[in-house]
Amino acid sequence: MQSIIFDEKAGKASGVRVIDANTKEVMEFHAKVIFLNASALNSNLVLLNSTSNRFPNGLGNDSGVLGRYICHHNYRGWINGKIDGFEDRYTYGRNPTDAIIANYRNLHKQDTDFLGGYTTYAGAYREHNNAAACPEQIGAAFKDAMTEPGPWHVYAYLQGETIPKERNHVRLSKDQKDQWGIPLLITSVEHDDNDERLLKDFFTQTQEMMEKAGAKDMTHKDTKQAPGLDIHEMGGCRMGNDPKTSMLNKWNQLHAVPNVLVTDGACMTSTGNQSPSILYMTLTARAVDHAVSEMKKMNI
Repeated sequence: MQSIIFDEKAGKASGVRVIDANTKEVMEFHAKVIFLNASALNSNLVLLNSTSNRFPNGLGNDSGVLGRYICHHNYRGWINGKIDGFEDRYTYGRNPTDAIIANYRNLHKQDTDFLGGYTTYAGAYREHNNAAACPEQIGAAFKDAMTEPGPWHVYAYLQGETIPKERNHVRLSKDQKDQWGIPLLITSVEHDDNDERLLKDFFTQTQEMMEKAGAKDMTHKDTKQAPGLDIHEMGGCRMGNDPKTSMLNKWNQLHAVPNVLVTDGACMTSTGNQSPSILYMTLTARAVDHAVSEMKKMNI
């Protein structure tokens, strides 16, 4: 999808412009109501690329906040260790040992030196075989060792909330385009001190839990990966009551173009710490119900 078409005379969107992936033919499809759910960053790209005399900086972008307040989930923290025992159990191929530890930080009040919270994904597994521990790396003993599972390991990783900031943004490249002639999206998003403090707390708290459970030889790993290597990107077309500081109203309609609705991660004003996909589905169902109601009333 290249852009949304804005009808200057009618004062509303009239359709979408798409490019065939193979033939590169440009086609237009028209509709009374348009739902944009291209995935958070790509929805921002489409809106930024939907320019007109009325909206020279992107469709509905009277506030200038389109593409800003981009955020994501922080996956930089990993903890690994070993745990003795349980050698009568082997569950390779199934995952009964995987668990989720719900957020327990800053639930009802601010009780840490960082904002937000984090979900902890944890689990245990046995090595596929015990061959690595066999002194003979060839022969019958090695072959037998390969049929035996190895020791148990435990692990945990972080899904941390990041705080939306205006400076974390996406914008269209002025001189680089993809193979279909659409401007490339430049992503300018960084971690901050709050992310570092949250990460440190995850390491401290999670190691303490695991050691209480009997884990040993714990190691920490900060991948230091860039935000673009994480998932659950959100923001850029945020909801809000004030058109001066937001793009969408409470029904996910563009303030300035009510027959366009955005219900994917672009609409979010905060990441939370949970996986958000079911929330997007809920927002979409809610927005569809509202759009149908408004169409019946001839409001859009």
